[in-house]
Amino acid sequence: MSKLADRYSSRPDKKRVNKALNALYKSITTNPGKKGLLIPFDTSSDKFIILSDQHKGARDGSDIFAKAAKNYLSALDHYNHEKFIYINLGDSEELWENLFITIKRHNKATFEIEKLFIKQDRFVKIFGNHDLYWDNDPLAAVSLLQIYGKAIKVYEGAVLQTVVNNKPLEIFLTHGHQGDLQSDGNWFSKWFVSNVWGPLQGYLHINPNTPAYNNQLKTDHNRIMYEWSSERKNTLLITGHTHQPVFKSMTQLEILYSKLDKAKKDNEMATAAGLEKKIAALHISGNAQPDFNGYLDTYFNSGCCCFNDGDITGIEIADGCIRLIKWSYYKKESIRQVLEESKLEDLNI
Repeated sequence: MSKLADRYSSRPDKKRVNKALNALYKSITTNPGKKGLLIPFDTSSDKFIILSDQHKGARDGSDIFAKAAKNYLSALDHYNHEKFIYINLGDSEELWENLFITIKRHNKATFEIEKLFIKQDRFVKIFGNHDLYWDNDPLAAVSLLQIYGKAIKVYEGAVLQTVVNNKPLEIFLTHGHQGDLQSDGNWFSKWFVSNVWGPLQGYLHINPNTPAYNNQLKTDHNRIMYEWSSERKNTLLITGHTHQPVFKSMTQLEILYSKLDKAKKDNEMATAAGLEKKIAALHISGNAQPDFNGYLDTYFNSGCCCFNDGDITGIEIADGCIRLIKWSYYKKESIRQVLEESKLEDLNI
């Protein structure tokens, strides 16, 4: 079984990842509509919310979305009211561990609120490795019709295009599992992973490559995604998949270290002490401060909508800014918090 796990796991390979991302980006920009959408937008008026990795399940003990469901519904109610375009970045439905009919039965409220975006043409659905069903199952169109009342198309990615400071800016969005056997294998390996190996992993609880749920240094997946994005001029990359929020190419831990370094240089000792306390609270093994000099602001990760405490994170693009946001419970109410924010024109790309 360990050999099978090694063969069909989603360990990233840089060459394979680069090849897959290059091919998808080229397909979307040269032949939009086939694998993804090309979406021009105005930074002063258009608004996007990017959420990923809900992993909607059966509301049983293994449903990691159950605690976050109320935050997710509150967030979508807010974004629908504010006329955001909702880009669902994949792994929305946990189809490794559940049959579609089970997910449909237990997630009616989430599908109903997503339908509100569909009715106003403000919904883009992208598939990930845990809901690859939407891309490769002949019954997918029927299933989408059942939950949304419309057989919408599910894509592998999207590219947003705009102009900032009189220069073109492209924002490439995809789930981020590109480069593993789920994304660039042949038709049989894709079918085997999504229909046999994936469900078997879920049933036996043997996933040696479970995505990160913490604020540590970037996972290999995120590091490779950053390296791909850093080599492209006037381009941002936004993915999900790792469940690890990244803003301007840094995780929350890395951002804390960056702020600590600045506070020390500015002799703001009270601020530095507060930041050191936050870092210590993360219980990181080892105390060596990493070096982030030279990082470009090219890579972002939406995190996930299934944290253990029910929090959800996502990326907003609105008002000429890009933001890492979190929705969390406070006195039984769902509260939106901006974790990080930057003007698009200020990004170092």
